[in-house]
Amino acid sequence: MEKTSKNPFRSYLWMIFFVLILVWILQALKGNSTNYSYGQLRDDLNNNQVTAAQITPDASGNAGYIMVSTKTGVQKLYVTDVTEAEKLLRENGVDATVRDRTLVNWITNILLPVILLAFVVVFILSALMGPGPGQSQSNRMLNFGKIRVNITNGDGKITFADVAGLKEEKEEMAEIVDFLKDPGKYSSLGARIPKGVLLEGAPGTGKTLLAKAVAGEAKVPFLSISGSDFVEMFVGVGASRVRDLFEEAKKRCPCIVFIDEIDAVARRRGTGLGGGHDEREQTLNQLLVEMDGFTENTGIIVMAATNRVDILDPAILRPGRFDRKVTVQRPDVAGREEILKVHARNKKLSEDVDLEKIARTTAGFTGADLENLLNEAAILAARENCAFISMDQVNNAFIKVGMGAEKKSRVVSEKEKRITAYHETGHAILFHVLPDVGPVYTVSIIPTGVGAAGYTMPLPERDEMFWTKSKMLQDIMVTLGGRIAEEIIFGDITTGASSDIKKATKEARSMVTRYGMSDNIGVVCYDDDDDEVFIGRDLAHAKSHSEAISGEIDREVRSIIDDCYKKAKEIILEHEGVLHKCAELLMEKEKIGREEFEALFSVQA
Repeated sequence: MEKTSKNPFRSYLWMIFFVLILVWILQALKGNSTNYSYGQLRDDLNNNQVTAAQITPDASGNAGYIMVSTKTGVQKLYVTDVTEAEKLLRENGVDATVRDRTLVNWITNILLPVILLAFVVVFILSALMGPGPGQSQSNRMLNFGKIRVNITNGDGKITFADVAGLKEEKEEMAEIVDFLKDPGKYSSLGARIPKGVLLEGAPGTGKTLLAKAVAGEAKVPFLSISGSDFVEMFVGVGASRVRDLFEEAKKRCPCIVFIDEIDAVARRRGTGLGGGHDEREQTLNQLLVEMDGFTENTGIIVMAATNRVDILDPAILRPGRFDRKVTVQRPDVAGREEILKVHARNKKLSEDVDLEKIARTTAGFTGADLENLLNEAAILAARENCAFISMDQVNNAFIKVGMGAEKKSRVVSEKEKRITAYHETGHAILFHVLPDVGPVYTVSIIPTGVGAAGYTMPLPERDEMFWTKSKMLQDIMVTLGGRIAEEIIFGDITTGASSDIKKATKEARSMVTRYGMSDNIGVVCYDDDDDEVFIGRDLAHAKSHSEAISGEIDREVRSIIDDCYKKAKEIILEHEGVLHKCAELLMEKEKIGREEFEALFSVQA
C-alpha cells in the first residue's frame, strides 16, 4: 500500500496558529499593571528624573499605559485618563508622544480572537471528519457525509475452508455464492436471490468470518462497516453516509455490503426517551429505502450481523430487505474439534495434546473462545520457554479462561483456607453424586482473578440443547453445596456463598416465571423483562400480573430453594467422610484433579 505523503501546508497552518496565540498572549500581558505607581511618577517629575514618555491609548481612547523613561530605567504605568497624564507630563517639561493604537487595538482585541476561534473550529472539524478511503488530508473537509468503509476487492484469502464447525450455515450461504458467480442461472428462471442476509448468534460464533468467507468464495468485493459508523452528532450525516455506501457498492456490482453490529443503527423506531425524530432513526429510514425502496440495487447483497435480533425494527426484517435469517449457533463437539484444528495450524503442539479431548471438555465454547484457549496455552508455553505446547499448558489455559488466573502469591490464613476447602468440597460432592451435573474436573482452593477464594470446575460430557427440570433442580443443589458444608462443619456461615445464593435464586425464579415448572403457579409466563431496553415504551408499563401472583411466585421460589437445600444437605451428610478427606487433601495440595477426587469415593466404599 502506497503511503500518503505528509502535507506541508498543514504544518505551516500549525505554525501560524501558534504564532497568533503567542502574539495574543504578549498583547494581553501588556495590559497588566506593574509596581510603578502614579505617585512615583509625580515624585520622579518633581525630582527631574523623567527624561521622556510615550503614551499608548487603548481601544476606548480614554485609558492606556505610559512607558516612562527615567534616569534609572524604563517603567510601565497603566492610567485611566491619558489626557490628564499627558497634561501632567507637559506641565513638568517632559516631551510626551502619543501613539496611535486604533488599528493595532482593533486587530488585537477583535480580529485576532476571531482568527483564533476560526482555527479552533477548523481543527475540531478536521479531527472529527478524518479522511475517507482514497481521500487526501486536504480535501476531507468536503467529504463529511462520505462513508468510511473498508473495501476488500475479492482477493479470496478467506474461504469456507477457514470457517470450521458451521456446516449447515455454510450450506445456506452456498446459494449466495452461486448467485454471485452466475446470476443469470437464477434470473432466467425468474428467481430472485435474497437482498439481505441477517446473521444472528452469540458473540464469537463466527458471523463476521462467515460473511468474509462468502465474499472470498465468490471472489467479489466486500464492503464492510460497523453500524455505529453511520450515526454522528450532526443531523443528516447518517442518512448521507447510507446513500454514499450504496453508491460505492453500485460501482462494484456484484458485491457484498456487510454491516457489523447492525443493532446500533436499526433499533426499533419510536422507542426511547428521545422521541421518534432522532438522527439514528433518520439513518434507519434511509437504509430501509436503499434496501427495498425506490431504487434497484441489483447485484448488491447486504449482509449484517447482530446478537440482539429481538430489538431490531420489524421493517428491516421483512421479506424484500433481510429475506434470509441465518442463526449461527455454538459449535457441537465435532465442530469444536474442527475449529481447534484450524487454530492449531500455526501452533507447535506436543504429541500429548489431544484436540478431540479438548473439544469434549469445552462444551458451550464458541469459536472465539477456542481460539483464545489455544492462544493462552501458547502464551504459557512461551513464558515457560518451551519449544512445544503441552497438554498441561492447555489445561492451565482452560482454567485461566474459565475461572481467571490463579493468584498463588496471595497470602491466605489457615482458617480461611480451611473454610474454602470444605466449601469447595461441598460443591464437588454434589457434582459427583448427582447424575445430570457432573463430573468434577478440578477442585482448587487457590484464589482466582475473579475474586473467588477457590473454585470447583465441572466437566460436561455432552452438549445439551435444553435443560430438564430435574437438571435445573440439581444445579441449584450443587450451587448451595458450599454453604451447606460450612454449616455442617463449622456451625457458622460466611459471606463466601453470596454469589451462589444469588445464582440459585435467579435460577429458581426462572423456573417459576419463565419455564412454567411450578405446579402451583402453572404453565404461565410471568417474566416480562425482555422489552425493558425500550425505556420510552415501557416507562409506564404495568406489571403483567397482580400482587397476589407476585407473592405466590416468591413463596414458590422459596419452596424450591428450601427443598433443594434439604436434599443437598442429606447427600453431603451421607458422604461426610469424603468431605473431611477431600478438605484435608486440598489443605495439603491446594488443587486436585478428577482422578484424585473420585478415588476418595472408592476408598469410602
